[in-house]
Amino acid sequence: MDKGSIFKFKKIQYLLKVAVILILAIPFSAFSQENKGSEKKEFNPKEVILEHIGDSHYWHIVGPYKIPLPVIICSDKGLEFFSSSVFADGLQTYQGKYNYKLVKDKILAVDAAGNEDLTAKIYDFSITRNVAAMWMSMAILFGVFISVSGKYVTRKGKAPKGLQSFMEPLVLFVRDEVAIPNIGHKHVKYMPLLLTMFFFILISNLLGLIPFFPGGFNLTGNIAVTITLAVITLITVNFSGNKYYWKHIFAPDIPKWLYIIMVPVELIGVISRPFALMIRLFANITAGHIVVLSLISLIFIFNTLWMSPVSVVFVVFMDTIELLVAFLQAFIFTMLTALFIGMAVEEHHH
Repeated sequence: MDKGSIFKFKKIQYLLKVAVILILAIPFSAFSQENKGSEKKEFNPKEVILEHIGDSHYWHIVGPYKIPLPVIICSDKGLEFFSSSVFADGLQTYQGKYNYKLVKDKILAVDAAGNEDLTAKIYDFSITRNVAAMWMSMAILFGVFISVSGKYVTRKGKAPKGLQSFMEPLVLFVRDEVAIPNIGHKHVKYMPLLLTMFFFILISNLLGLIPFFPGGFNLTGNIAVTITLAVITLITVNFSGNKYYWKHIFAPDIPKWLYIIMVPVELIGVISRPFALMIRLFANITAGHIVVLSLISLIFIFNTLWMSPVSVVFVVFMDTIELLVAFLQAFIFTMLTALFIGMAVEEHHH
């Protein structure tokens, strides 16, 4: 590569980084515009950060622009379907089978005075932002693998090309570096699960890093998503366990008087392993989002553009680390899942 090409590449890279920071600043600048001329209401970084990392009944696009999402309420009076637009940003009450109000992105049944009606039994099954984001990740996952598998049929015996050439090393990496070393010759049975976990977590992590795409979400930083993935691992491991796995838990090769201590410890270990998976993924992704948004907030907390260079430099640095964390967390979750499966299916060795 000649010097001119290197210079152009660095220039494009610099412009992309600047664009990322500008896009990241959109919701903050929109907040400032909404409060322009109002000296009483100050910028609240906690409000902006919690709004981003939490779930919502709206899909935020840019600044004040948002798309209302479907609301599905099941109560003791029946099933109801309506749009979150009826709440007008939580300022209005919707008259359905109950009076509903949106309070901190949570739908509550309220009485005539606007207070929560504790006698009403309602269950929220709405299509929230995280649910929509999960569907988006799944659509990308299905689209990519259907396309790649089709290429293997139409280009049988030929060298990989395009998306196929990009995905094949990743699939082989999961097989050769994750599945085979940890599970052994039985790895083929578990490859679909491991590949699905790896690419679902990776795609969700990467989409969450794109500045407010489109509107921003924190899917793998949602405890409900990570606990579901952990429960899948828990069920897979324990249903795959052979007699030696269960013997090690309930009848280990130790003096019988130690069973009263070791059996409870082993049972706790069965639960704690997937629990650690859940917390690790949730904490790392959420922490990264909070740090990046906190650094951007410094500009508006100090209310000066002189803080911008410092904030921009640290945000670019953190985004680079977060890109590494996105791959690392997908790898760690998949590797530990394979390790736990391998412990459950390995044969007894003397």
